[in-house]
Amino acid sequence: MIGAKRFVRIGRVVPGTSLLPVPFAIASAALVLLAATLTLDAWASSGRIALHAWLSVGNVDDARAILGGILGAVSTVLALIFSVTLLVFSMAVSQFGPRLMPYFLRDRSMQIALGLFLATFLHSLTTFVVTGQRGNAVFVPQLTVLTSIVLVFVSFCYLVVYNHRVALAIQTNNVLARIVEDLNSAIEELSKPRVVDTNTGPGPTARSERDYPARSEGEGSADTIRRRCIAEGGVVRAITSGYVQKLDHARIVKAADKRAAAVCLAFKPGEFVIEGEAFAHVLPASQADELGATIHNAVTIGQHRTLEQDAEFAFAQLSEIAIRALSPAINDTYTGLSSIDWLGDALRMFGAFPASDGAWQTSRGKVRLLVPPLRFTSVVRAAFDLIRQAAADNPAVCLRLLQTCARLAPQLRDDEQRRAILDEVEAAHEAAARMSDARIDRNTLEEAYRLACDRLEPH
Repeated sequence: MIGAKRFVRIGRVVPGTSLLPVPFAIASAALVLLAATLTLDAWASSGRIALHAWLSVGNVDDARAILGGILGAVSTVLALIFSVTLLVFSMAVSQFGPRLMPYFLRDRSMQIALGLFLATFLHSLTTFVVTGQRGNAVFVPQLTVLTSIVLVFVSFCYLVVYNHRVALAIQTNNVLARIVEDLNSAIEELSKPRVVDTNTGPGPTARSERDYPARSEGEGSADTIRRRCIAEGGVVRAITSGYVQKLDHARIVKAADKRAAAVCLAFKPGEFVIEGEAFAHVLPASQADELGATIHNAVTIGQHRTLEQDAEFAFAQLSEIAIRALSPAINDTYTGLSSIDWLGDALRMFGAFPASDGAWQTSRGKVRLLVPPLRFTSVVRAAFDLIRQAAADNPAVCLRLLQTCARLAPQLRDDEQRRAILDEVEAAHEAAARMSDARIDRNTLEEAYRLACDRLEPH
């Protein structure tokens, strides 16, 4: 099976960023509307129904002139506006980072605007084709032409809304706040109960095999089960390379419970997997082959990191905005300071939830799946390490780092979290000690350092 999914991930896109579904759905709705109005116009032309006198655009030449003007205007906007928009987004991601492009593409206003102009173009083009004289018969679909005019009006009105949304989307503070909002959703997902209702009794394999792990051997300890799986379990190897994007935990738990086994994954969402390396360990080892296919099908591996189950990625994105802003090419200290402020708020949210051991269990209390947990220490390092390194000669950024750490201290839950933040404080202080000869900067940094150390002192 090695290599079976090598190229499958290339066709995937970040969820919600595809520009195809919404525009084609709107265009399809417009074609249905076209069929309905053409039917009414055909009935009116044959005398079966009568339209009001004001529902008229004139003769066939007037109708074709109107439709020709609509086609020219809509096609120009369709080609120009969206190419310019992509250029604007490209310039924005050059400042914020290429991994932020999904935030712009996920905006529904862009997809709706594209769909409206595509629908108007298709509707007007089809109407233009059917309008005319064939032999002695002249067909002028008055209602359909008026519908095209209405679609043009709606499309250009929405274009104003769309331009407004784009102007808001590329503003730094809005980008930062939107990432934190998505991060909040990802953190809430991590905090949900990790219990799966299997609703199944012991299967044939479970009755003939020993139930793993046994209570007498520390069933409730995730670390104990993890060590046993790695030492005694069978290996399931990765069949493709890429980033772990999503895990179907319930599917793995139910399959493992059916076979009275425990599955220990070596990677969590956001980590990169190399084809052929050990991806999971299964205890007992005899069940590794049977559970291997289920594990592979329950794991989504792609070429992008996503926020769906990868909360650490949001911290990395905020950090990337800061280090790009602090680079010599951009040199935007204020964006770096704003990023630190939002990172502090994100750490507050993450630290408020109890630490997880990565164990998923059945409703009967049997641990069936272990995923590497996301530790507070690793999140803090992902948030602040690169910023601190990029700000080696920027007193303002180091000062904001120290101040943010001091403000976080009262909301930290335990000494482990305080030590993680304190390590960053010490590192920022060491960097600050080498950077500035100005007395006012030294004094301010020392005061912020002492305040942070006092607040973060382990209880």
